Order: sequence, then structure tokens, then C-alpha cells
Amino acid sequence: MRDFGYLRAPDVETALRAITAEPEARFLGGGTNLVDLMRAGVENPGTLIDITALPLTEIEELPDGGVRVGALVRNSHLAAHPLIRTRYPMLSQAILSGASGQLRTMATVGGNLLQRTRCAYFYDGAARCNKREPGAGCDAIGGLTREHAVLGVGDACIAVHPSDMAVALVALDAVVEARSTRGTRRIPLTDFHLAPGATPHLEHVLAADELITAVELPPSPVAARSRYRKVRDRASYAFALVSVAAAIEVRDGAVSRVRLALGGVATRPWRAYEAERSLLGARPTEAAFREAASAELASAVVTPENAFKVTLAERTIVAVLRDLEEAA
Repeated sequence: MRDFGYLRAPDVETALRAITAEPEARFLGGGTNLVDLMRAGVENPGTLIDITALPLTEIEELPDGGVRVGALVRNSHLAAHPLIRTRYPMLSQAILSGASGQLRTMATVGGNLLQRTRCAYFYDGAARCNKREPGAGCDAIGGLTREHAVLGVGDACIAVHPSDMAVALVALDAVVEARSTRGTRRIPLTDFHLAPGATPHLEHVLAADELITAVELPPSPVAARSRYRKVRDRASYAFALVSVAAAIEVRDGAVSRVRLALGGVATRPWRAYEAERSLLGARPTEAAFREAASAELASAVVTPENAFKVTLAERTIVAVLRDLEEAA
């Protein structure tokens, strides 16, 4: 076991000064991912900065009708909150479909956004992994790939992003607030996670000394009738093979607004822009839904083991959109 330091930060300023002074430090919230990574030897922080005492646990309604969620809000609390259940049901459904009740009670909103892939090669110290050791190679490519990504993949990595919550947040145009000793910045969640490219070890745009302090959800009338569907091998405690977060509004017989994002199929939470463009202005028919789904998956790069995800994703998109239209 490697020794590490521990600091319990009483306020945000102390936490930020500590991470600035300790380049190998990591923030510790719920620890549901970081502790696993430490046990596996993937993460070896020199110091853990415990941020659980920071005042980042509120869910607040904003003047414009949006919602501000503190980074330390527990996933279970967020899923059960009346504002989320009524205004952003896809987000509540996404959270409840992930992990177990015990984990949701511990896991935080900020930590969920920063969780790392569950790729078996990433966790296996004997395997080559560019995420774990840049330039080492990727044993997943040419290996067992059934659960791996078909969208956003590169020559260096095909690991799928594991979060359910982030998929819904991407569909909802959420914005991440991050602070450092240099100040505060706001990052659209659609720009927060990075495709692997040539640097798969860089998974998001957050700097090492930045702390997520909140996530803001803009007002979104279309999101009030939204849905999240997760397709997986088991009914619970399993990561998505395919997931779909969707909302649609129809006016005068044509699609006037649509939000669509995919999980389980991409290297990052995947906003389905091609499908959205295909649907806007179209009649909400099953044929239009199929055409939009095909347009989104047209760029998929598959292996013999995960090629089924293309068909599964297309059918799931169509089913979710059809259910939303029928319910409306």
C-alpha cells in the first residue's frame, strides 16, 4: 500500500490553496470511483483533500426558472428532488438507473462527472492502456470489445464513458461551474468531456487545480416531458450497452424542439446533434425517427463484438421518441 496524506478542507478557499500547493493531490467527495482506482493502483494521489464539509450541497431554483445544483449534492438526493423530477425527469431517471442505492447515496454530482471508464483493460495493470499510461498502447483494440464504444473512438482508445447522469445533463445543456485560485469559469457540459484522440489520458477540460462547485440546468420547457432509457445485460447494477436521453416537442404537426443524447456507445457522453438536425421541422413519424437514428450512427466505427450496438442504439432511439410522442 502506498502512503498518502489526508487533509479535511473546512472551506473552498482552503481546498483550492491545498490542491495548488500539492500537484499530486486529489479531491475526495463520495469516493465511489476514486477509492476503487486507488485500490487497483490506477490512481496514486500523494494527498487526498476531503471536501465533504464544503457548502456545496444545495439545490436552488434560479430566477429564470433553471436549477443550480451544488457539486456535493448526493446522487440520491438529486434524483428525488421535486424540481428535478418535475422539470427534468430524464435526469432523475438516469440517476436512478445507475449503480445501487448505497452508491447513489454516497456519490456526488461533481464526482459523477469526473468518473473514469470501467474498461477492464484500464483496471488491469498487466494490460497496455493509453489512459493509464500514455503511449503504452491499447489492448482493448483487437481484444474483447463487446462493451466498448462505437462513436468518438480513435486509434488510441475505444473505452466507453460510464456515466448515466452525464448523458442526461448533456441533453439538458447543463453548464459546469469550476473554481481555482485564478477565479471561476463556466463550461458547457457538451464541451466538458474530451474525445480520446491522441491523448486519451486527458478525459475532460478541467485543470488539475480546479474544483467543480456546481452544475446549472437552464430552463427547458421541452425537458418536462423527457425520458431516459437504459439497455443493459441485467435489470440493475450494470452499465449501459445503450442508453438514450430524449425530449421532444411537436407544434403544428412538426418537431419544433428536440434534445437527444446517447450513453453506452461513445467515449464521452454523446449529444446526438445529427439526429436532432434530422428531426427539426420533420413530422414525428416512425420513419423520421428511424432516419434520424441512422444519421446519428452513420459515423460508428465497430468491431465484430460490438457492432450490435449500432442496431440496438437505433432501435432504442426510435422506441424512446415514439413513446414520448404517443404520451404527448
